Amino acid sequence: MTSSMSATSFLERVRPPIEATLDAILPPQNQSPQVLHQAMRYSVFAGGKRLRPSLCLAGFQTFRDDWESALPIAASIELIHTYSLIHDDLPAMDNDDFRRGRPSCHRQFGEDIAILAGDALLTLAFESVAGAPHMAADRIVGVTRMLGKSAGTVGGIIAGQVLDLEAGESVVGPEMLESIHRAKTGALLAASVSIGAYLAEADEDQLEIAAEFGRKIGLAFQIVDDLLDETASFSTLGKTPGKDREQGKVTYPAVHGIPVSRRIVSEVTGEALASALRLGPSGSLLADFASHLEARVR
Repeated sequence: MTSSMSATSFLERVRPPIEATLDAILPPQNQSPQVLHQAMRYSVFAGGKRLRPSLCLAGFQTFRDDWESALPIAASIELIHTYSLIHDDLPAMDNDDFRRGRPSCHRQFGEDIAILAGDALLTLAFESVAGAPHMAADRIVGVTRMLGKSAGTVGGIIAGQVLDLEAGESVVGPEMLESIHRAKTGALLAASVSIGAYLAEADEDQLEIAAEFGRKIGLAFQIVDDLLDETASFSTLGKTPGKDREQGKVTYPAVHGIPVSRRIVSEVTGEALASALRLGPSGSLLADFASHLEARVR
């Protein structure tokens, strides 16, 4: 499969069907219990780049053209991502009052409903995967395992959150910092690419390259987020800038400084590009995604 489409063009192309799929998966806001479904929709449709489902579809597009068949799986990844944001913002976690430019879920609906909305989105994600049409049973089982691992306690989102919480109580070096970022943010980003390639029936060597690419851009993405927290405005971030520093969070600028952090982003992005190019011309879309993500801090 050869693709000359840019990341920007691909994002514009896939976003409307991703939004439509999310709308179809989520219960209507007037369905009982209404407040819970309102909170779920409030958080899912608060904005966001839809990067993870788009990367899933890009991973699929790298090997096959009919990425529409992967939409229910891609949308499920976004549900997991949104669940993690709701819980991440809670007072017991990062205590953020804003997300994507408006009050975070717990500020809008209360902590109790926010916790349940996150739980419900995680549950709904796996329900959506299990019911995905036109998917072979073995593929659904494989995707379920990949998603569960990326969200779980061994190198997944939950592991990263625990490490991040523990890091506030100790001095953290570069190796632990990278472990936190690879788990808390990088795991689901990496899984997004890998799942797309897996659904497109890439071979074992191609799957390993896709996974390697995903791991690299997952790390680069979080370092970029760390940098933006130091350098961007509220209107750009959609949340309070400088909060990581104020709370003593372990970030790349905190450990390495801004200039070195920028250099690391460039190096990791270069490694991601090299991985994508190992796929030949068909890797051009993934390669452009890597450049597109790095450009956010140029």
